[in-house]
Amino acid sequence: MYTFKQLLAEAIGTFFLCFAGIGAILSTQPPINSGAGLVGVALAHGLALAIAVSIFAGISGGHHNPAVTIGFLSTGRISPPLAGMYIIAQLIGATVAAAACNAIFPAEAVASAKLGIPLPADWVSVPVLLLAEFIMTFLLITAVFGTAVDERAVPMKLGGFAIGLTVAFDILAGGPVTGASMNPARSFGPALVHGDFSLHGYYWLAPVAGAVAAALLFHHVLLEPERPT
Repeated sequence: MYTFKQLLAEAIGTFFLCFAGIGAILSTQPPINSGAGLVGVALAHGLALAIAVSIFAGISGGHHNPAVTIGFLSTGRISPPLAGMYIIAQLIGATVAAAACNAIFPAEAVASAKLGIPLPADWVSVPVLLLAEFIMTFLLITAVFGTAVDERAVPMKLGGFAIGLTVAFDILAGGPVTGASMNPARSFGPALVHGDFSLHGYYWLAPVAGAVAAALLFHHVLLEPERPT
């Protein structure tokens, strides 16, 4: 029963992120033209993730991102079977969010933004795409480990706030370059609903690599070693 609660928390938390992020993107498109721009899109993603992490951290750890889960897996903080179930739950949450946005927003906005699928600008090469998504996810996982894993920071209870802000500034910096996914579920949901998997594999490869690199660095270098009892 507790595992079910964890999986439900992961699905709902990922829904928070994807519904807010996709909705914000679609709202900037005609005929809505909210005028929120990149700042509004960044805030929508960052605030939604901050709230989701704050709500669900006590139940599931507040991953809401396959890259985060794989980063935890690489440092032994989650078992492989549970990690697999987390990722499936995250993908389901993202897909339901994308389907909801597809039903709510005008077809013109959906088509114009390709349902908010994170995609690179026309001038971005594959190496640039991989490097940018690697760096942005590396920064995100560093924030996760630094505020939610490191016991020296946990008493300050800054996890959700810091993680959400990291997503927001990553989108401000990298959104115009790659779409700033940092999250395979965030890419998968709208890609599945919209039927467009262009470059999709890269949006798994780079975030997962960035997550594992950051997780291993923090775990082996930056965390305080456990003291013998």
